[in-house]
Amino acid sequence: MTITITAFERSPDGGRGLSRDTRVRWALEEVGQPYEVRLVSFRAMKEPAHLALHPFGQIPTYEEGDLVLFETGSIVFHIAERHAGLLPDDANARMFAAINTVEPPILELANARLLEGHKPWSKERLPLVEDRVRDRLKPLSARLGSADWLDGGFSAGDLMMVSVLLRLKSSGILDGYPNLAAYVARGEARPAYKRAFDAQLAVYTGKPPTG
Repeated sequence: MTITITAFERSPDGGRGLSRDTRVRWALEEVGQPYEVRLVSFRAMKEPAHLALHPFGQIPTYEEGDLVLFETGSIVFHIAERHAGLLPDDANARMFAAINTVEPPILELANARLLEGHKPWSKERLPLVEDRVRDRLKPLSARLGSADWLDGGFSAGDLMMVSVLLRLKSSGILDGYPNLAAYVARGEARPAYKRAFDAQLAVYTGKPPTG
């Protein structure tokens, strides 16, 4: 059955790989599954046809026959369950800390900088938000240590974590955690990530992916 995912017709990140469909593209590339992409405008995201797939009017969605999924954690976990290569055999290694534990303060930081930077209280609040991010990065850095990946070989947990940490690259905060910066670089260097990134970028440049 053909896999179809949805993605922004015009992404706010301009193809920098931060849009959440990149996570799903990456997972599918890692397991070697072909897929099609249906681009959705901001207007169409709020219309009944798309809301039937994603009740919150966001992207991505995942369609495979009668199966419809939304939210990247659910989609990536489904891909990892169905196809070899992303789910560790050891159940104790199947940890997904990225979305609920690490991502919220990172998104809060992005909002503080992009949406609240003009507020009179922003200068005082920003260091507090940055500290919340560091409060998550410190134990994550300790957990990773000198290892390449969080639980042995590369897994869906690493895919999600690297995708979340990518949002910090421009902030400079990752520079304080060299092992996490190197971890992100390893994720970006994976051929499957490069293919996913190029495919997303191609939507906005008009140039076909090179991979």
